[in-house]
Amino acid sequence: MPDILLVEDVGDGESVSSKATENTAREQSSQYARSLLEASLDPLVTISPEGKITDVNQGSIKVTGVAREKLIGTDFSEYFTEPEKARLGYQQVFADGSVTDYPLTIRHHDGRLTDVLYNASLYRDVSGNVLGVFAAARDITARKQAEAALLEAGTLQRAIFDSANFSSIATDAKGVIQIFNVGAEHMLGYTAAEVMDKITPADISDPQEVVARARALSVELGTAIAPGFEALVFKASRGIEDIYELTYIRKDGSRFPAVVSVTALRDVAGTIIGYLLIGTDNTARKQAEEARQQMNAELTRAKLVAEKANLAKSEFLSSMSHELRSPLNAILGFAQLIDTGSPVPTPNQKESVDQILQAGWYLLDLINEILDLSLIESGKLSLSLECISLDEVLNVCQAMIEPQAQKSGIRVKFSGGECGNFVKADRTRVKQIFINLLSNAIKYNRAGGMVEVMCTQAAAERIRISFRDTGDGLSADKLAQLFQPFNRLGQELGSEEGTGIGLVVCKRLVELMGGVIGAESQVGVGSVFWVEFKATSPEASLAEIEAPAVIAATLSDLAPHRYTVLYVEDNPANLMLIERLMARRGDVRLLSARNGNQGIAMARESQPDVILMDINLPGISGITAMQILVADPATAAIPVIALSANAMPRDIEKGLAAGFVRYLTKPIKVDAFSDALDQALMQSAAAKKIQEL
Repeated sequence: MPDILLVEDVGDGESVSSKATENTAREQSSQYARSLLEASLDPLVTISPEGKITDVNQGSIKVTGVAREKLIGTDFSEYFTEPEKARLGYQQVFADGSVTDYPLTIRHHDGRLTDVLYNASLYRDVSGNVLGVFAAARDITARKQAEAALLEAGTLQRAIFDSANFSSIATDAKGVIQIFNVGAEHMLGYTAAEVMDKITPADISDPQEVVARARALSVELGTAIAPGFEALVFKASRGIEDIYELTYIRKDGSRFPAVVSVTALRDVAGTIIGYLLIGTDNTARKQAEEARQQMNAELTRAKLVAEKANLAKSEFLSSMSHELRSPLNAILGFAQLIDTGSPVPTPNQKESVDQILQAGWYLLDLINEILDLSLIESGKLSLSLECISLDEVLNVCQAMIEPQAQKSGIRVKFSGGECGNFVKADRTRVKQIFINLLSNAIKYNRAGGMVEVMCTQAAAERIRISFRDTGDGLSADKLAQLFQPFNRLGQELGSEEGTGIGLVVCKRLVELMGGVIGAESQVGVGSVFWVEFKATSPEASLAEIEAPAVIAATLSDLAPHRYTVLYVEDNPANLMLIERLMARRGDVRLLSARNGNQGIAMARESQPDVILMDINLPGISGITAMQILVADPATAAIPVIALSANAMPRDIEKGLAAGFVRYLTKPIKVDAFSDALDQALMQSAAAKKIQEL
């Protein structure tokens, strides 16, 4: 502190020794005052009557961030956020002699703020003259923050208890309601005065739920719990907040579902002094859940109906396919016999037979396309994806389509016949797609036109196979209608037969194999239909390569022998067809049985080289008969070929799984049947040779 705090005026007549003594005392007092200043952790400051700082302690230096020598002599008010308020307080000291708990905020030189309460008073010399103001500041920043937090908590508490959206019910330790907020009044229809100090929350809840909860808790604890509020708050009484779904009962007797959070209220000693229940109306969520459950139930019912409809459709298509294929087998089978028989048909007979065959095969194509589309749409079509050579498939397609092209006068050019590309796809389905696109390109071409097949590299390691024709082309609107079921784009009035579903089947098959199909067309110029598949590396199978040579050699060795073939069939027309086919061969003796049991007995007795088996037989089915034959050592080695009008993929898979060496669907193609029979005869003869050795 300035020496003036302890200065006393001394006259000129006093002795020098007296002055020295006083100076010494003054210095000692000054040092004592300085020690008092620095002993305080709070900011302390002395200020002259002009408002200038005359001395400070370390607390003031710390709170302002300014050195002592820079603080002394400056206006004290410039270190506060409100200088004018600081000056007013300073003036009040001179007016009243002191100020107490005067609030101010000190600004640190780096911008930090400190809330303080100032206590200031005048200080005088020994004669009573005012020398200035002595001020001490107390840091209340933490207290201010705590007050703000408490204020915020109080505001939040009031918001909770005053909220009309939540029911807030507080009880005493016995469960009697003590607080019933506005939300509870709105939700339950009671006024606070009607329930406070009178009832428990259990009195406004569904009693059956309360009893059930009490019983459940009794089992959990192993002791009886009285039905009542304790059942609602038991878990909370253990210090754990819990949430219940319960039914509240309004004053008017109506009920509604609620979600209630229950919390135990404790004093500082940890003793439970009450319970707090905060609830919300759960009606909307319950209604949403019920609506969702109803929707799920409806979706489940719809799914079951759809599955039942799909099953019925599949069964109908399977039945239709079987019923159509049986007569078609006789029509096409005998037509093929006449067409290839001796004597050769006359020109008129040949023309008639060709019409029968053309109509029969078209009808079979229609059946197959409908079945394919149905299987694809139901998601039940199975594909066998493997690495296939496009060259090989295109060469097969070229041989198959050439007769149709020659008949129509259309030249077919395979520019990509040696493209050397391999893709991963189902060989049979790829061939089906290519044949369909080639057939369309020929059918809807102009007289003397051309079809060109190209195999090119597309983007992103994909191979594009294009089928370009020189037909009339398609307009933009017709091009947009491609791949729509049963839409023949106006060709239904033309001379060319068609179903309008071939392209749809192609598109679905391509996409199932991970490919893309598209088309481009120009009226008067022609159209290009293209298919893209992802390229892959070749995976040659030595077994597939070597098998034909082995078979050919073996058949040549076995040709002079005579064989016995047993045909198990109940349809006379189908039996007659096979009899006529066998009659053309000089190496086969045909036996027949009309049902499965008879067929098994004849197989055991006659030991045929090959058995031909229908599936739908009187008594036991062909599948069951096959299983019995395989289980019997006497007949297990006999090759059995299925000849059936059950042509659904699942039927074929089931038959092959039962042990049939081949599964041929009716109507049969004579060449395919003969090849299958030759392979089965070869297999049987080879097995017998091994037994002889």
